[in-house]
Amino acid sequence: MQKRLNFKDVAPNALKAMIGVEAYLSKASISQTTKELIKIRASQINGCAYCINIHTQDAIKNGETNQRIFLLSAWKEVEGIFTEEEKVVLAITEEMTLIHQNGLSDQTYSNALHFFSETQIADIITSVIAINLWNRVVLSTHLPIGESLA
Repeated sequence: MQKRLNFKDVAPNALKAMIGVEAYLSKASISQTTKELIKIRASQINGCAYCINIHTQDAIKNGETNQRIFLLSAWKEVEGIFTEEEKVVLAITEEMTLIHQNGLSDQTYSNALHFFSETQIADIITSVIAINLWNRVVLSTHLPIGESLA
């Protein structure tokens, strides 16, 4: 795949805005583990190798286990690996990433209210939006693994 435009050179203000969202999320009300699960799962769905590579490494540095990363794409099929709260987050991630199928369902949103405040749900939603944005930029520009976008 041939690399396309250099996003940081041709759209620096867009990149600055994206980094602003990341700055907000760095102080968000959800855990770093939750943020990394969102980033990895959405990137798996979108087929973004660049982001999967970065966020699995970040998750491991943050204490995530290899087993949980290996099983993340099949989280619905395993018992005792992901907490009920994490399963809700993963359901939100999948439903929002695959928004064309039905979007965030009432059932998943209702389940989220059992575990999270509205502020936390807003931060989960923002995290899903952010990684989907990054995935689309990376995939559209064919950014190679190892090259910096920012």
